[in-house]
Amino acid sequence: MYKTTMTAVFAAIVSAATPGAYAQTSTMPATRAAVTSHIIQSDEVRASKMIGSSVYDLQNRNIGKVSDLVLNKNGAVDVVVLDVGSFLGMGGKYVAVPLTDVKTHNNRLTLDRSKEQLQQMAAYELENPDTGAGSTTSPATGGRLGR
Repeated sequence: MYKTTMTAVFAAIVSAATPGAYAQTSTMPATRAAVTSHIIQSDEVRASKMIGSSVYDLQNRNIGKVSDLVLNKNGAVDVVVLDVGSFLGMGGKYVAVPLTDVKTHNNRLTLDRSKEQLQQMAAYELENPDTGAGSTTSPATGGRLGR
């Protein structure tokens, strides 16, 4: 997925999770919301800035790096995939944590887990060899998530 698309998707998801960021109008269907702010807010994070960022524990130790964001069929971020335990790109593994567990503190991403706890988690596979999920990109035109 292109960085611009990921940025737009993540900004929409973060905005949807923020109370008051959207307002219902009578001219729009109940399932759609109008954007009331046309500038990124202080409690929002761009996907392009999140992917590749280091994640720190509460003791300010680097515990991993955001590798990817996985969207569900409704277009919401399902999990944040972290690369943990790697040194110079080798020996690590991917683990998945809910987006709600990742916080921002002093302009850094934080997680209330230790590196050891993350390393003990089950590995997360970004591609499913049985179904092919995760191995292809979305079509450039047409098609919608959830359909």
